[in-house]
Amino acid sequence: MSHPVRVVIADDHPMFRYGLQAVLAASTEVEVVGEAADGAALVAAVEQLRPDVVLTDLAMPGVGGASAAAQILQRFPDTGVLILTMHEDDAALFEAMRAGAQGYLLKGADRDEIVRAVLAVAAGDAVYSAAVARRIVTFVTTARAGSAAHAFPELTNREREVLDLVASGLGNHEIARRLVLSEKTVRNNVATILTKIQVPNRAAAVAKARDIGLGTARHMS
Repeated sequence: MSHPVRVVIADDHPMFRYGLQAVLAASTEVEVVGEAADGAALVAAVEQLRPDVVLTDLAMPGVGGASAAAQILQRFPDTGVLILTMHEDDAALFEAMRAGAQGYLLKGADRDEIVRAVLAVAAGDAVYSAAVARRIVTFVTTARAGSAAHAFPELTNREREVLDLVASGLGNHEIARRLVLSEKTVRNNVATILTKIQVPNRAAAVAKARDIGLGTARHMS
């Protein structure tokens, strides 16, 4: 941007707002144009000032930060929302993400990290602290694994195990060796699987299985 990024900050602790203003004022690329002590005041400030970025806490009296973010993004979709909070639990994180926040930092972030995050959100990027990014990855990975574990309820446990190995790219001979089965049994299982999950061939079965997370783990001999 050719002009400084215009920011409105929101936090119910006056001293924290004061410190945050000082942090942002040290950068020539950022200008604090307003502040608020709660979510309702934040929405009103955005309506009046039309900032590029909102930097807000989550836990505030009355309207919280996530609710305010949702209102802001519905009415002013070009405004970037960056959360800066002490709350690092999954519920707070995903409430903010559902609201549409583009960034989530913890209050332990240093000055440079906060300024970089503001500039990134203003540019349309998403930014999360390292700890938050790890939590997102863990959540997505766990959810995907849970989805795979409950996929294809029409299959028996053995058939699901065979499908997992098929999706890993193994042939019937290797599957038979790993599961201590005859190749004929594996062939019969594969044929039954194709019928049950309603696909025409092995390649289609692989694609369908991988879509829900099967076959992605590395199978060791």
